[in-house]
Amino acid sequence: MRDWRFWLAEQRGTLLAFGIFVVMFIIYTTNHPAGFTANVVQTASNKAVLLAFVAMAQTLVVITAGIDLSVGMIFLLTNCLASWLVVGTPFETAIGVVAVLAAGMLCGALNGAIVIYGRLQPIVATIATGGIFYGIALILRPFPGGSVNEDLADALTGKLFGVVPASLVALAMVVLVVWVPFRRSVLGRGAYAAGSSESAAYMSGVPIERAKFAAYTLSGLMAAIGGLFLTFFTYTGEAAFASGNAYTLFSIAAVVLGGVSLFGGRGSAVGAIFGALAFRTIGDLLFVFNLDALWQPLFQGVILLVAVSLGAFGLFRVRNRLEWFL
Repeated sequence: MRDWRFWLAEQRGTLLAFGIFVVMFIIYTTNHPAGFTANVVQTASNKAVLLAFVAMAQTLVVITAGIDLSVGMIFLLTNCLASWLVVGTPFETAIGVVAVLAAGMLCGALNGAIVIYGRLQPIVATIATGGIFYGIALILRPFPGGSVNEDLADALTGKLFGVVPASLVALAMVVLVVWVPFRRSVLGRGAYAAGSSESAAYMSGVPIERAKFAAYTLSGLMAAIGGLFLTFFTYTGEAAFASGNAYTLFSIAAVVLGGVSLFGGRGSAVGAIFGALAFRTIGDLLFVFNLDALWQPLFQGVILLVAVSLGAFGLFRVRNRLEWFL
């Protein structure tokens, strides 16, 4: 019984985000003119997985008690890069995909190296690198353009068996192949330990620096996967500064909605995914109910503020910082 209660307490944020998403998605499909159909689910999924990948990238850094304000710019940079490289024959396309993912990992590794070995605060370091990444994206695509392998794009944005969105399947595969092994590894546990109490983890012999470096590198990989999917959805690359900033801010809201503590050491990428799905559904609801476009940023800003504030409410219920991680 006590094990069940511990599991429930540990997964509370994920379960809450899942519940919020389900309720809002039911409201959305109920009021959608087409109702609950495979096409409606596919469209919603294709938009939501973009934020889900960026939210996963943010989660990997946040659990180390950091914050990454460059994930949106890595997202844009890899989108622009993919519009140049993910073209041609199947072999050329595969090489292009590998190059884009490697570029994302390199961006994340640069962030990690600056934070860990340069001793800079994550928020300062990632603001600076975000500007660099955006500048490179702008050089690659000063104007929207490019292309992508349409066969691969259609396969990953369509429906499997005419029902299941392929983008959701791809998202689940990334969770199983990347997040789950990392979460259960020594480096994954080290990342959580660093977020809980870096000094205590260091004195316990936990490989703090390697764990944090791995978290930042995988964060870049997640953002790059999101950039790839953006290219698959749009068939083009665009260095849209406003879009990069929006995805960065929305990723923070998503991780908090998903039960990830902004103080580090607590949460899950799965919870962040449901937080992203819930946050994206909010935008769909505003569209379905025909809310004036001028009011939409206001409501999304309020929701973002509330989401971030939720992360601080738990501190009012504990007597000291140690209890927050128990």
